[in-house]
Amino acid sequence: MERGRTVKSLLRRTAPFMSLILMAVLLSILSPYFLSVDNLLAIGLQMSVVAIMAVGQMMVIISAGIDLSVGSILGLSGMAVTLLLTSGVGIVPAIAIGLLLGFLLGALAGGLIAYGHLPPFIATLGIMGIARGAALLLTGGVPVFGLPPSFNFLGGGRLFNVLPLPVLFTIVIAVAGHFVLTRLPFGRHIFAIGSNETAARLSGIHVNNMLIKIYAINGLLCAFAGIVLASRLSSGQPTAGTGYELDVIAACVIGGASLTGGEGTILGAMIGAMIMGVLRNGCNLLNISPFWQQIAIGAIIIFAVLSDQYRKHRRTRS
Repeated sequence: MERGRTVKSLLRRTAPFMSLILMAVLLSILSPYFLSVDNLLAIGLQMSVVAIMAVGQMMVIISAGIDLSVGSILGLSGMAVTLLLTSGVGIVPAIAIGLLLGFLLGALAGGLIAYGHLPPFIATLGIMGIARGAALLLTGGVPVFGLPPSFNFLGGGRLFNVLPLPVLFTIVIAVAGHFVLTRLPFGRHIFAIGSNETAARLSGIHVNNMLIKIYAINGLLCAFAGIVLASRLSSGQPTAGTGYELDVIAACVIGGASLTGGEGTILGAMIGAMIMGVLRNGCNLLNISPFWQQIAIGAIIIFAVLSDQYRKHRRTRS
């Protein structure tokens, strides 16, 4: 019996990775261009923004929360930085202000949840509307162009003329996030809150302060992702990040996160983001309509959550 449970647990943990491998093998057979170096780097570049945000979102989901404002914070931070740059502000101060803006919006969402006792869904939905409205209001919905070439290097540069910098940023942030969740008390407290918030409070964890920090970190990462995207596009787009909340949540859920909290890994989030990137890239290579991509992503999310709920239901019955 114990051996059977161990095998099932191993299969569940490795299912996202095996799905990624299966998709890669299938696409390499269907398209001769899939395994080319340029195409693989393109996949990494395309998924980097979602993957960066997925690190913060994974922490939020592990704490039994959800953040719907990620795409809007991305858009607002990118717009703020590009507006500052075109106004003559230096690159470093502009980026610092953009990061601070995302951090404060995340902290506000966390404060509303912790001290305002709002459900995460409602608090972050409100922040999503505020941030998106502010991004559109700042420029009247008009994109911002004329950014300095040195800023464009952040999203368009390559390490040793090979590895895109956004991919490098993703790797560094993922490693740092994994270290925080697995090696630091902060990470253990996140799991404790997601598993049982009442027990976490009784054990001496300052849950309210932790929630503010978790959402603030998520907001900071969304802001950084927005800055990288603005640099990659060489412009500030007020609608940038629209719909990204679906992709980010999907990456975490596909990667093994439980929406009831207490479960998830940064590696899983990265695999989930890669599955999303490979799926979209494969559809493009095979000339499949992008509308089918959305249908496939929605179906995958439903299947992943159903599997998680079924497993929890069986565990409760046993």
